[in-house]
Amino acid sequence: MYPYYWYGYPTPLSYPSPAPDASRQQQGMLPMEQSYIENILRLNLGKRVHVYMTFENNPEWPSQIFTGILDEAGRDHIVLRDEQEGRWYLLLMVYLDFVVFDEQMEYDYPVIPSSNNFLSEYPPR
Repeated sequence: MYPYYWYGYPTPLSYPSPAPDASRQQQGMLPMEQSYIENILRLNLGKRVHVYMTFENNPEWPSQIFTGILDEAGRDHIVLRDEQEGRWYLLLMVYLDFVVFDEQMEYDYPVIPSSNNFLSEYPPR
């Protein structure tokens, strides 16, 4: 079959087919669809962390470090428990710069049936 070109560009029919999903996963790492920050944080619930955040256009505190126990992680937020101060923080992911763990972090996801899966799965972007 001859490739079909439209204004010098190949049409979608002549593009090579994408590689299967299994080839995108490397040993010991989350598949691309599951390596979201929220999933990595969920694998490490209960660990002590330092969450670095930047709040643009805020003259009082443009950046801040929150330290505590990682209680929950959602698609757009983190719940952190500061036992020393007796406070809980609901932190928005939009302000997240990075997270530092006081101990080795988990990155391998457990094999869980999809009906009980606690990891988020979104279509590839």
